[in-house]
Amino acid sequence: MPLELRITRASELIRIGTIFLLLMAGAGCHSLGPGTVARDRFDYSASISESWKRQTLLNIVKLRYLDPPIFVDVGQIVSGYQLQAGATLGGQASSESAIQGNSLTLGGAATFIDRPTITYVPLTGNKFIRSLMTPLSPQSVFFTIQSGWPADGVMFAAVASINGLKNQEGSIAGLAPPDPAFMRVLALMRKIQLSGAVAMRVRLDTQNQETTLLTFRSKNIPPETLDEIYELRRLLGLDPNASEFKLVFGTSATNDKEVAVVTRSLMQQMATMAFQVDAPAEDISQGRATPGWEAVQNNTNAVRLIQIRCSQGEPAEAFVAINYRRHWFWIDDRDLKSKRVFAYMMILFSLAETGEKEPLPLVTIPAQ
Repeated sequence: MPLELRITRASELIRIGTIFLLLMAGAGCHSLGPGTVARDRFDYSASISESWKRQTLLNIVKLRYLDPPIFVDVGQIVSGYQLQAGATLGGQASSESAIQGNSLTLGGAATFIDRPTITYVPLTGNKFIRSLMTPLSPQSVFFTIQSGWPADGVMFAAVASINGLKNQEGSIAGLAPPDPAFMRVLALMRKIQLSGAVAMRVRLDTQNQETTLLTFRSKNIPPETLDEIYELRRLLGLDPNASEFKLVFGTSATNDKEVAVVTRSLMQQMATMAFQVDAPAEDISQGRATPGWEAVQNNTNAVRLIQIRCSQGEPAEAFVAINYRRHWFWIDDRDLKSKRVFAYMMILFSLAETGEKEPLPLVTIPAQ
């Protein structure tokens, strides 16, 4: 918008005009892009993380209602900025006897445009479906434990059975509690893990195929840890004197030097978590949701993997929350056990094969 000033002297007109031009020149030399990196990188990262958490929770809750899960990935983010500025400067210097006197006209205009382009890609294809339906390799489960994740939590979420001892299982009829010996094995594995007496190593066999070995150290181990190791061997039917055991996929071991593990797929783990969802009582009684934790919560052998709460109002202390079927489903931000299991699920998804995505659209970014 132009602004006209009356100037009493021509020298003042020149001085003000010069200052205005210098200010506009300084503003034009300022770069817009670098200042947006720190802010936008954090904001986009936080938004993607939050949306991925909500999507995962939503698909877990949908499985409680036998509603097929759908996954959509953020394929590309292009955030373009455009800043246009313009200025006008005009003036008139008159003689001292002129009636109109001296005048200076200043004008300026600025336009800022923020035009983000985000593409979404449905996760489909044979590779992604196989990654959801194929059981995890026993090696990956035990390497996760070796990297520091708690053995009891990882195995309770990812293992269906070990040397014939069955974990808690869910079906359309409800939850079946785990074998008490299975839960004891998990507790012993956690204690032995904390002692540092278990290690994993990989070696090549005669056919140059990888063989994973589970090793129990036998030197410099406290007596109480030795007792726990012997009890673990007894429960799993392992050789009490062997120092190495071959880790295989299967329901039962072929000899006393094998640890046979049946692992769960990502879909099975999600379904197991779905049975832990607190569904409204009317949805269960009307057959809209499958029976779940509420049917076995009084069983002393039943163990809760994760607690996903339900309420009609939006929760105030939620780690992640979604609205589904006119109810809020959420994980309490103070429930560290449930948060840990959910985080483990998120990590497994990030490592899964995403399959063949649709070709991303070509995005053209203007130079100015």
